[in-house]
Order: sequence, then structure tokens, then C-alpha cells
Amino acid sequence: MKKAINVKLNKNETKIEISEKATYEEIEKELKEKVKELKKFYQEEKVPILVTGKILKNQEMEAIKAIIKKAIDVEITIDSPLELGLHGIKRTYNKEINYSETQFYRTSLRSGQKIENEASVVILGDVNSGAEVISGENVVVVGTLRGLAHAGAKGNKKAIISASNIDTPQLRIANIVKEIEKSEENAVKTYAYIDNDEIILE
Repeated sequence: MKKAINVKLNKNETKIEISEKATYEEIEKELKEKVKELKKFYQEEKVPILVTGKILKNQEMEAIKAIIKKAIDVEITIDSPLELGLHGIKRTYNKEINYSETQFYRTSLRSGQKIENEASVVILGDVNSGAEVISGENVVVVGTLRGLAHAGAKGNKKAIISASNIDTPQLRIANIVKEIEKSEENAVKTYAYIDNDEIILE
């Protein structure tokens, strides 16, 4: 069975690499065992710990930090964006989003309203100009998208944006931004995705 966690002891840091395919339950179970072993090493050493690999949810990051801190008093850095949005993206990645968690919102968004969620977001209404939808995975709008939509807001380039009509001046997927030209605004567009580091609008 493939390991969920791989630990590398270096001179200047300890690297904990988490497998992309590991579930959080597997990570938690294996981490608790690895920390017991690391505790012996840290009786003399105080090098910082870097957790890298799988992109984690905010609550998963906090739980992992707590497991380590409970056994070892050391500086911990997690190479996974804590915030959603372009400013929070440290690195891009490709993760299939066919079975992502989904959050539904039974409302239209007015100007000034903003929704942020690590899961895929489905808006059962319109997203009007001046409103924002930011999702760690997909953005789906049952109505018209006139406001800002940012899918894959932790860096996932496999995320998509879909709407009955995409009528917005700008789209964002992962760390890529697309300004929609006037010539594109006339035709009805319903789907956006990344291909060769460019947002394609169909």
C-alpha cells in the first residue's frame, strides 16, 4: 500500500511530504505514527518542519499543525495556500474536480455581495455586476454571470466556470486571469476552462 506520508530529515529542515491521493483519515493516522518517531529526533534538534505535497483545506492544515505541535515544539510551515484568491496561490496544481465537494446557494448575488468557499460553488440564480464568487474548485451559475468568478482559487488548473450566460469582463481560474474582449461579449458563452495556461471561453 502506498504511504500517505514520507519524511525527509535534512540539515536545515524536516520535510513531511503528503501524497496527493491520500485521504485525510490516512494522513492523520500515519502522521500520528511518524510524529512519535520524530519526537525522538527532536530531543536534540530544533530545525523547522515543512509540510508539502497535497493541497489541504484550511481545517486540515490546522489539524495537522495541532498533531505535530502536541508532540514537538517547533516552527511549522505548510506549503498550501491558506487563503482563496490570486494573492493566496503559492503554486498551481492539477487535481480532477469531477467529485469535488459542492456548496449550493439558493439566491442571486447583488452588487457588493461576495461568496468564498473551498468547495465547488453552485449559485441558483444570477451573479450580478459588482458581486464576487470565489471557489477552491468549480463555479457554476444557473443564471447569468455578470460579476467576478474565480475558480480553482487555491491553484487548481483543472477547475472550471460554467453559467447559462457568461457576461462578465473578467474571469479567473487558478492564477490565470482572462479579460474578455468586446468582440467576445456579443456571443453567448457558457463554459470556461484552462488549456495550455490560457482560459478558453466557449
